[in-house]
Amino acid sequence: MASLGQNERALVGILEEPAIIVEGSYVVLANDAARRLFGDRVEGRDVRMAIRQPQALNLILAHETGEADVAGIVEHGRSWRVSVRSLWPNAALIRLIDRAAAVSAEKMRVDFVANASHELRTPLSTIVGYAETLAEESDLPPDLRANFGRTIRDEGKRMLRIIEDLMSLSRIEADRFVAPDELVELKDVVDAGIANAAHLAASSACKIDVRLPDEMPAARGDRAQLIQLIDNLIGNAVRYGCDGSGSTIEISGELAGDWFALSVKDNGPGIAREHLPRITERFYRVDAARSRQSGGTGLGLAIVKHIVERHRGSLDIRSTVGVGTTVTVRLPVAV
Repeated sequence: MASLGQNERALVGILEEPAIIVEGSYVVLANDAARRLFGDRVEGRDVRMAIRQPQALNLILAHETGEADVAGIVEHGRSWRVSVRSLWPNAALIRLIDRAAAVSAEKMRVDFVANASHELRTPLSTIVGYAETLAEESDLPPDLRANFGRTIRDEGKRMLRIIEDLMSLSRIEADRFVAPDELVELKDVVDAGIANAAHLAASSACKIDVRLPDEMPAARGDRAQLIQLIDNLIGNAVRYGCDGSGSTIEISGELAGDWFALSVKDNGPGIAREHLPRITERFYRVDAARSRQSGGTGLGLAIVKHIVERHRGSLDIRSTVGVGTTVTVRLPVAV
């Protein structure tokens, strides 16, 4: 084997990703990240004992410069980019670049496009079908014609809400790294959100019980986005947590040190545990049919999550089936 100089050791040592030098079929040098991945005793061993993925091994043992995206090097299903750079005859530097985040982001993008297309195609198909009937059938009874017209109007409004929420989400994400600096009175924001929800609550025969402290702090934030956050929290609680006359939505707040916690609680059917990790995903619905019937777009909690993140706050969702759901947003107060 060739003796390794300081240059090779320094090169491998400064790399953040797992990196090894293979001469012949043996690992002659591994950095700290590679030792964490393959074990402390990887140096001096046959590379085939550490890496068993056939495509990766063929690339490594060829000792020729090249790259390949493979899965299953260490963990089943986890994706890596294997980068091989020839160093000297029969030796190569191997870098393993973790692509799990990139693969996950690409899957989310594909799922998002598919879900958005589905959500828009469903009402659009209804609109086209009813419009064609109105255009082709001149002798429709007036009540049926009016019913078709109302359906077209309602489905058009539904599409508009979806598009507006998508545009809103896009704007929030575009500013996610820019912390808002407007001084916002949280009491004014919450009062505006409650006023906006009054009509929806009344139509659902749902009572809103407000339990906020007399004195509420100000926060550094984007006033319009914070009102949108409250609108979505209360709107979700009314849509999915009001099961009939006598249902109550509780809105409470508490100052704890440098944080203000705002909670919206309902006593509706609750959310099963397996759904909780995913309910802030775009278009994820626990009950798709009920969501569409109630006018939800499937984007409300995704918008809430991104607004909270932009304001450097935290979001906590707790729910018990048959008892109800409590959503708590914690925001840093202005100092």
